Amino acid sequence: MPKYTLPVIAALGFIFAVYSVMVGAKPIPLSQHVAEPAHAPFKSYIAGAGIVEAMTDNISIGTSLPGIVEKVFVKRGEHVKEGEPLFRLDGREIEAELGVKRADLARAKAGVREAEAVLADAQKQFELASGVSDRRAISADDMERRRNAALIARAKVESARAQVSSAKAALTATQTNMERLTTRAPVSGDVMQINIRPGEYAQTGALPTPLMLVGNLDRMHVRVDIDENDAWRFRGGSPAVGFVRGNRDITARLDFVRVEPYVVPKKSLTGESTERVDTRVLNAIYSFDPKELPVYAGQQLDVFIEAPPVSVKGSAGLKGGS
Repeated sequence: MPKYTLPVIAALGFIFAVYSVMVGAKPIPLSQHVAEPAHAPFKSYIAGAGIVEAMTDNISIGTSLPGIVEKVFVKRGEHVKEGEPLFRLDGREIEAELGVKRADLARAKAGVREAEAVLADAQKQFELASGVSDRRAISADDMERRRNAALIARAKVESARAQVSSAKAALTATQTNMERLTTRAPVSGDVMQINIRPGEYAQTGALPTPLMLVGNLDRMHVRVDIDENDAWRFRGGSPAVGFVRGNRDITARLDFVRVEPYVVPKKSLTGESTERVDTRVLNAIYSFDPKELPVYAGQQLDVFIEAPPVSVKGSAGLKGGS
């Protein structure tokens, strides 16, 4: 090997090392925010994430009877009035049962007429026997038999009438089930979600995904999660301001509605790395005019609530309005 090979390689390695150190020493540029975070307008405040919901709460629509959906009457975003039909289940089985119940009622009514005719005949025979002046013309045994026949006929009339009442009750129950096939809007509001379509099977009970979601959006509510560590600082009626996520320039003042005085596990997660999933929160409900904030139900807001400083000691205002 040439005698200068190793010194040249060493020199190149030294130059590369110096270059690497110089390049690595440059400050790493900070990543820019996609959107500037909101800033609280209060000197002392409680910050919380708020979920936008309907003023009637988000009502999960279910069905009282299971079955195949025959028809859906509404569309997403449509405004419905209280009592309007939302969807209907297939009712052919109940319609057939309804025909049977009507026939049972007609048969029971016919049985009443038959029993009443038998009673009238038995009473007539007893009255004829009772009207005989000569007691020797009819035996005491025959007289007693006619009296008993009239009593039995009267009892059969009462039994037939009871069967009519039973048939009417059965018919009413079937008609009620027929009416229950159609699910109606519990309140006047907007259809926010439809998770059922014709031909699908609708189950009863509490479902993880509701069949429909309905609520009154004339005025929106914000359910604010107040961390349990800050709950003692919250006072009912405190002013609050909400900011739209992604644009801190879109903001509105919030009106206090109520506080739900039961601390619950946190459900609205922000996704921050420092967030604890076992946090419990106090729910405070505020409201705003939907014309002031272009948001939808289910959207999150950054909410700041005016509160006393942390150094202030004393009882919290958990009972201050609800």
